[in-house]
Amino acid sequence: MATTLFRTAPSARAALRAASSVKPAAAAFASTSVTRGKVTLPDLSYDYGALEPHISGKIMELHHKNHHQTYVNGLNAALEQIAEANGTGNQQKAATLAPLLNFHGGGHINHSLFWENLSPANKDGGGEPEGALKSAIDRDFGSFSALQTQMNTALAGIQGSGWAWLVKDKAAGTLQVVTRANQDPVAGTYVPLMGIDAWEHAYYLQYQNRKAEYFSAIWNVINWKTVANRLDKA
Repeated sequence: MATTLFRTAPSARAALRAASSVKPAAAAFASTSVTRGKVTLPDLSYDYGALEPHISGKIMELHHKNHHQTYVNGLNAALEQIAEANGTGNQQKAATLAPLLNFHGGGHINHSLFWENLSPANKDGGGEPEGALKSAIDRDFGSFSALQTQMNTALAGIQGSGWAWLVKDKAAGTLQVVTRANQDPVAGTYVPLMGIDAWEHAYYLQYQNRKAEYFSAIWNVINWKTVANRLDKA
């Protein structure tokens, strides 16, 4: 999968600059690589059914083609409206659009990171971290098992919709588990390393109200090589 999450036109870049002055969380979007064209849905590096039986192919197809595409569409619309408002000097209107940028932009970023977090169990999915990542997890959580427990507890504690993330705190130099409501992106001193989607659309078709089973099952398809690479660059 391409690492570029945003493919935006010059007018969208202006919207991003305007938005970054409107709401702090939106500044995270401005740091993403920008090329020509609009934001597009990223391709997956595996088939929809490749994560079965842990995540069904139907869930993956709906999650990627429908839900993520909705965030892409919403983000493009928000960027266009902000660019128009900025072009006419209407900063008040641009400010009112910031929540849409945060929601749809966060949804696009979060899901783009999420797809890269996953890999079929017969390839790079599952198992346990190795090398520097394992050492950092052991140092900051005590063990990989302790990280899993803390992450699953955080996921279970999310009221409504949201995400749990393994992050690196650049200020403290440590790994932490944090949660974010809805589609709020990870920003500030935190660098997202691995996220788990706790929205119902990520699991309900297969697990119904047994979301704890989904939280346990997804560890079987986590791509720790991707997580390790993010840590190296953090």
